Amino acid sequence: MSRAPRVVALILLIGGSLPLVAAQPSDPEIPAFAREVPTVRTREPIFQFNGKDLEGFYPFVRGRGLSDPRGVFSVRDGMIRSSGEEFGGLATVNEYSDYLLVVEWKWGEQTWVPRKSAARDSGVLIHCVGKDGAAGGNWLESQECQIIEGGTGDLLMVGGKGQPSLTCEVRTGPDGQPYYQKGGQSITRKGGRFNWWGRDPKWKDRLGFRGARDVEKPTGEWNRMEVICDGDTITVVLNGYVVNVGTKSSHTKGKIQFQSEGAEIFFRKIEVRPLIR
Repeated sequence: MSRAPRVVALILLIGGSLPLVAAQPSDPEIPAFAREVPTVRTREPIFQFNGKDLEGFYPFVRGRGLSDPRGVFSVRDGMIRSSGEEFGGLATVNEYSDYLLVVEWKWGEQTWVPRKSAARDSGVLIHCVGKDGAAGGNWLESQECQIIEGGTGDLLMVGGKGQPSLTCEVRTGPDGQPYYQKGGQSITRKGGRFNWWGRDPKWKDRLGFRGARDVEKPTGEWNRMEVICDGDTITVVLNGYVVNVGTKSSHTKGKIQFQSEGAEIFFRKIEVRPLIR
């Protein structure tokens, strides 16, 4: 079998390897470490969105539990739509560890109260454990790969019965917050967030916010997020750049959950590919 072109990102054969989507050398304001996109080896997907229905997933909606009468999560034109109208999550039925997660997503136009005029917000929760809705009545206890305008790639620890912890190499920004910086100070947190390296320290929670260094595509364009879960290390690659790396994760196995959090978002590809050691 022949290799797919490099720009197609990760299409790995059993026992073979290809890089993830490569960064473009002409892109400005990108630190060298963000261009160091790792090469991983995976097997064929053990789970993927089939483009037709929500087989392998289940919904959880705040105040409704496993019932989703308003269709917060649905399939339209070969895409999963998370409406954002009610808070909750679409979780995988099964748990996973040591894998590459490939997610292709784009923002829709609709936003809802209480985040009607706030930055479009969602997220991919990994290593999800425990009771549905344990985190604020909305989500599973987990490590979050944030998807939010201006902050996509942040790593957050989402508490439930337990409190996840994570370590990250960081620099301290002018706002006093930690930003991912390879080779920076190693900090461990239980709760809170580690900002991706290019997040604007003047970030505002307003609809359509874009920072000067954002690598997220404009609203309505497709983004590709690749999350490498290798033991207790979490590496987040967004549109060809390493945006964040967490290590010593307290959680290394669990379900995967996609949030509904006030903004419409679409997913056209979701794949879980086990790593080859």
